[in-house]
Amino acid sequence: MSTFETESAAELPAVEPLHRPAEASRTTTAGPPEVEAGAVLTVDLSAIEANWRALSRRTVPSECSAVIKGNAYGCGLEQVGRALFRAGCKTFFVADLSEARRLRAVSFDPAIYVLNGVMPGTAAAFAEINVRPVIGSLAELAEWDAFVSANAWQGGAALQVDTGMNRLGVTAEEAAAIAPRIRSENHGITLLMSHLACAQLQDHPLNERQIKLFREIRMLYRGIPGSLANSSGIFLGQSAYCDLVRPGAALFGVNPTPGRNNPMRPVVELRAKVAQIRSVQRGETVGYDAQWTARRAGRLAIVPVGYADGYLRAASASDTVAGSEAIVAGKRCRLAGRISMDLLAIDIGELAESDVRRGDLVTLIGDEYTVDDLAATAGTIGYEVLTGLGRRYHRIYRAE
Repeated sequence: MSTFETESAAELPAVEPLHRPAEASRTTTAGPPEVEAGAVLTVDLSAIEANWRALSRRTVPSECSAVIKGNAYGCGLEQVGRALFRAGCKTFFVADLSEARRLRAVSFDPAIYVLNGVMPGTAAAFAEINVRPVIGSLAELAEWDAFVSANAWQGGAALQVDTGMNRLGVTAEEAAAIAPRIRSENHGITLLMSHLACAQLQDHPLNERQIKLFREIRMLYRGIPGSLANSSGIFLGQSAYCDLVRPGAALFGVNPTPGRNNPMRPVVELRAKVAQIRSVQRGETVGYDAQWTARRAGRLAIVPVGYADGYLRAASASDTVAGSEAIVAGKRCRLAGRISMDLLAIDIGELAESDVRRGDLVTLIGDEYTVDDLAATAGTIGYEVLTGLGRRYHRIYRAE
């Protein structure tokens, strides 16, 4: 049995330790018991695997890796890592050493790259857990080379080149200057990579400029695998694929082609319990700052989810802003008033009294109200919605 098929002993910063599944369906749970939790977050691991396989098929013959930083975009790094390893993923990217440790604790097999690179004094930690830094500056490279030379470590590292993001990465000129190092037998560069700034905007001219510049730099690093395309970059076409593609958000159901039909399967469903149903009279206000006024007598469903759970305050409703929606008894209902730390209110005035009762579950994400829909209402992106998913949810991980 692969080590990915055993339960993780690592502590999870976003969820409680996994409980051993009781059924052959590979369903596991995490977080507080369902009866005590205010909401249930279901993560479809089979959908994540299917999304990875679809992207892998699309990009053949390039290798398809998986970016599972940010606690696997809020979905659970250990659980998602095991699922993708089972699906055949051999290369993973995480943000920092803490995430690398968690992933390495449940597998000894895949290559793991740390995107944030070598922080001062951390080089030895990479060797300790056998993971590879993504080098993004000459200062990092010097520190890394000193460690490698002193310890004869041969685990390798990626070199990131900035082609237009102006974030991490050596400049194109610096990359050209250090390219002769690949002539040495132990140069230590296992991957040359860059990052697209505007891939989600398919017609943005920066895409072509970055692809062209990275192609030119790769010519100086012949024999070293190259990687450029992120989730949206995969949909720019083969010129962006190189040897390895790095999907992240698309694996978790975020649309990599905004403005077009989403080619990815949805992954998360968030359902909250109704804590109370209360009446509201015409002219009464709801929530902090009295921003929402009832235009008629009606009813509200109060559910114990708020911005402390990652349900963004920016999705609040007011007299002038519609706010986000919930699915109650199969019907779309608008929120009422400001989302607070632990609670939100839903306007259920159009529903019959028998349609919803205390303890019923309402859908905050799912049933065709997607992560991207909620993000658009809050003026943000699906990445932020996913990575903010809170630790107070009872979590269910399902795999077919």
